[in-house]
Amino acid sequence: MKTITVVAAAIRNSRGEIFATQRGYGEFKDWWELPGGKAEPGETMEQALKREIMEELDTEVSVDAFITTIDYDYPSFHLTMHCYWCSILSGRLELKEHEAAKWLAPDELDSVNWLPADLILLPFLR
Repeated sequence: MKTITVVAAAIRNSRGEIFATQRGYGEFKDWWELPGGKAEPGETMEQALKREIMEELDTEVSVDAFITTIDYDYPSFHLTMHCYWCSILSGRLELKEHEAAKWLAPDELDSVNWLPADLILLPFLR
């Protein structure tokens, strides 16, 4: 089974809310996830995360702390997702690839339909 390695940003605002994005394409269209994406060869996970957030949201983030790594078997691939707490340095979180986004307080995290791997992460975000 193919393994895909990705990075995910738990972007927090000053009220402790977490930025969630809704996929606008592909097999998991309409499901919710933390923003991020695949690391390129030669990149550190932190470099990949900064690049992905700039590409997807036109926003510069700081990678503040490692949260955890989630391993999950989807039907057609194995996902390894490295998750980090991040904060905004500059930019306005402009959606370039997602169809929707929202800030969720810790007690609102169950209000959206998360991708299965992201669902495993929720206890770490509360």
